[in-house]
Amino acid sequence: MLFNDTIFLLWFLPVVLLLYGCFPAKRTPILLAANYVFYGWWNVWFCLLMLTSTTVDYLAGKYIFQSQNDARRKILLLCSLCINLSLLGFFKYFGLLSETINALASAAWLPTWNIVLPVGISFYTFQSMSYSIDMYRKKITPAQNFFDFACYVSLFPQLVAGPIIRYKELADQLIARTHTSDKFARGLQRFIIGLSKKILIADTCGLIADNAFAMQDIGTGAAWIGILAYAFQIYYDFSGYSDMAIGLGLLFGFTFPENFRYPYLSISIGDFWRRWHITLGNWFRDYVYIPLGGSKKGIKRTLINLLITMFLAGLWHGASWTFVLWGVYYGVLLIIERLTATVRSSIPKALQILMTFFLVTMGWVLFRSPSFDDALQYYGSLFSGNSGVIETFGITTVIIVGIITIIEPRYPHIFQKVSLKSAITCSLLFIASLIMIAGNESSPFLYFQF
Repeated sequence: MLFNDTIFLLWFLPVVLLLYGCFPAKRTPILLAANYVFYGWWNVWFCLLMLTSTTVDYLAGKYIFQSQNDARRKILLLCSLCINLSLLGFFKYFGLLSETINALASAAWLPTWNIVLPVGISFYTFQSMSYSIDMYRKKITPAQNFFDFACYVSLFPQLVAGPIIRYKELADQLIARTHTSDKFARGLQRFIIGLSKKILIADTCGLIADNAFAMQDIGTGAAWIGILAYAFQIYYDFSGYSDMAIGLGLLFGFTFPENFRYPYLSISIGDFWRRWHITLGNWFRDYVYIPLGGSKKGIKRTLINLLITMFLAGLWHGASWTFVLWGVYYGVLLIIERLTATVRSSIPKALQILMTFFLVTMGWVLFRSPSFDDALQYYGSLFSGNSGVIETFGITTVIIVGIITIIEPRYPHIFQKVSLKSAITCSLLFIASLIMIAGNESSPFLYFQF
């Protein structure tokens, strides 16, 4: 079930909201049931996998909190991490591992099973694991009961593509959350804005990008239009999902953390990662980079820690060497930034933004390409100077979306306050989105594959 499916918009969401509003005393059980119906819509067996992860971390957290023995607490944490990472590793990375080993050995040493990747497994695994880790660090206290914790792990608004939420951010809200008409209206507006980003902008840019990456012999101009379209597609697709998730959270009384803050206006790669997929960046900072030593063990160790962290961040995104290289690419860029901080400070801000956007866009070639050879071919097209046909639709779309991206920060609160003007605008955007959905097959969000 997708947020941009008519079955979700016209049936699932209204029914769940109706039940949620009519039975105030049963809100958590109703929401928990809705979470599992939503997730099971893809494949009911996925629910068992999520339930396993939930049970493991709930019990691990409970006994870690109760235990006064440091060795026992560490063993419980390791059990939680090993089980979660083993499940994630098998379903997401076994195929990559077997293909790589078989290729290196020139023999079928490992079977190549066609394993179905459970939707959102990377997101809820990291979210669930953070509970056990924070419990071990004595930063939180256990959930009041299993159902509250299960609801936290499986919250359908952010289940399959984030934001990745820490338990401490929702603990109090799981027990008691406020429901007001203003909060509901703001949630509805935020959801519609996200839906519009996905349907009206991201999917339109996706048509241009898909066409460009599918061409065997593409001219330089068309290649640039294609990669710029993909840069805008992935931003508006993913930030649109995050907006929808945050909006849905408000409808049910929750306040989720923000996940994007105008990343394409960043002045550096480090700044970009503080603005792009913020909750994932914070997760890797707190649970990987800082435990490795962060920046407190000298410049050499800091650079190594950056590279390791970004390598793992790339691997988190997908079981493909292109994702790994994408992560390493950012690790190298962050290292270069650390070593050239003095020089960069003298560069005009506008030029820093352009340089950062260029480097980010170059990274999207690796991210979008199915293989390293395909990425090299596309890089060649970008800089070959070959002529070719450039469609007016592609140029026009990229220019318009680019302008929207530049001026977006100037109106940060335009849809955060409820007014007649915002209500009319959102109503028109919702109608336009429904028309587009009715006329086309719903396309999944790009980050669902992770």
